[in-house]
Amino acid sequence: MPVIHLDGVRLEISEGSTLSSVLSRQPEGCCVAIIRPATKEQAKTASLAMNTTAGEVTVEMTGQGAGLLESPEIAGQLAIHWSDRYTAAFGPFPSTIRPERKPHLYERGDVILGCGGYDPKRSYLIFSRTRHAADHGADESGGVIARVVSGRAVLDRWGSGDRVTKIEPVMSWADTSRSFTTSDMGIVLEDGMRIVTHVKIMAQGYSPDHITTEAAGSVEHLIRALQSGRLTVDRATSTYISDLHLAGTEDIPLEYRHPRREGTVTVRTAGKSVGGIYLYRTDVPSSLVHAVVGQVVHGIELVKLAQERDIIAVTVEPERIDLLGLPLGKAREIVASRGVTLRFDNGGGERIVVSQEPGTTLDVLSERQVIVTTAPVEKVIDIELDDEKAPMSCEVFRRFTGLKEHDAGMMPVFFRFDDVVFFKPAIAPGTKLIPENPPKDEAPAAALGITNDSRKGAGLVGVRLSANREFGPTSEPFEGTNIIGRVIDTQKLKKVKERETVYIREVKQ
Repeated sequence: MPVIHLDGVRLEISEGSTLSSVLSRQPEGCCVAIIRPATKEQAKTASLAMNTTAGEVTVEMTGQGAGLLESPEIAGQLAIHWSDRYTAAFGPFPSTIRPERKPHLYERGDVILGCGGYDPKRSYLIFSRTRHAADHGADESGGVIARVVSGRAVLDRWGSGDRVTKIEPVMSWADTSRSFTTSDMGIVLEDGMRIVTHVKIMAQGYSPDHITTEAAGSVEHLIRALQSGRLTVDRATSTYISDLHLAGTEDIPLEYRHPRREGTVTVRTAGKSVGGIYLYRTDVPSSLVHAVVGQVVHGIELVKLAQERDIIAVTVEPERIDLLGLPLGKAREIVASRGVTLRFDNGGGERIVVSQEPGTTLDVLSERQVIVTTAPVEKVIDIELDDEKAPMSCEVFRRFTGLKEHDAGMMPVFFRFDDVVFFKPAIAPGTKLIPENPPKDEAPAAALGITNDSRKGAGLVGVRLSANREFGPTSEPFEGTNIIGRVIDTQKLKKVKERETVYIREVKQ
């Protein structure tokens, strides 16, 4: 029977089977990578795959250690000898290093060739679990012979009894003419095919057993950008693919700057494409405008083969913890499932979460608790936004009410009279509000509008509870009004007061 490998799992299939027969849960429209067997397509890379009893790690050689790690007998000598919060060491085995007897600075993921008691006959392969300075009996260069580029979470799982079971070179494709991406589920499978269905990203600073928050703000942007489970390839170059659907996002912090190696994930922090997500196909130097936010731990083949306009299924660990807009009961369920304690201001009646502290997922998981502020459901107004007819105005509205980052936001009530309520979100001066989607014959009841740049009061938001054939929701003529959606809970608007803050919750159409 033909045999294929589906995301690394060996499967026997029937002759003539199609892709749809083995992919019952592939998200609609998402492509997969098809890699046909052909040894002439393969080329040896500078990376080695190390299978261990706790999982697989991929290391990229940076020094003179390739010959050592590729020797047939070395794997049998690599059992864990000691481990602590800083390192895990495998060995001992003999080497020819000349220890310098001097401490060096190491980063998480560095693979160090050192020795015990400054005796090269008792050498060790030492994996750095966290940034630290130490004398590991390395040579004058510091002894970093490789860096972990995939499987970093395994470093934190190693303990007594673990060992290396196999070391083999990682192969890439010198010719990709027989390897490609497709969303055609009717493709007939061939014996020896490899199929990669999704990309998995481990966030910077996160592992199931250890969490650091050096990149909590920029990582939150990554998790939010990809929480739909889809990555659209807006740009594909020889070195990276990028998803730019959140390009233009402001205030992305440059928290963790590091060389961008194969499989590294970054977010751009400045420039025209600020907020864009980048996945690297090959090594490039660090950048002053790119923050490292994660590492591809599965599916690098899909990253390398993806073409512009491809849609890729993607998961990010950890999942986002964003409670805004949720009923308090639902928020309790979510944090309980993540092992986090929830503290809240008021548990009486039906209440909606309107703020959260800490605001980032990594900070919440690190502190193991989250504090939320709630509002009674009668104070939370549900709205729908019309991105199809007023995309630019909706983007501005979301940005300045908080709905761009969360499902709940807020607006201060500016003024009200008769059946009209005005709100004044803190829209920054100079923000463009070009005319789009004005009312035609009538401004419908419950329409949500924003005054555009053709009028003095640009940025004012309004709702009119009854239809009007002369003025829009902000009491401007039709040409000065952009209709951005509608208010669902109009009855709640009748009770709001001037200078009161109103909480809003977006309901997706």
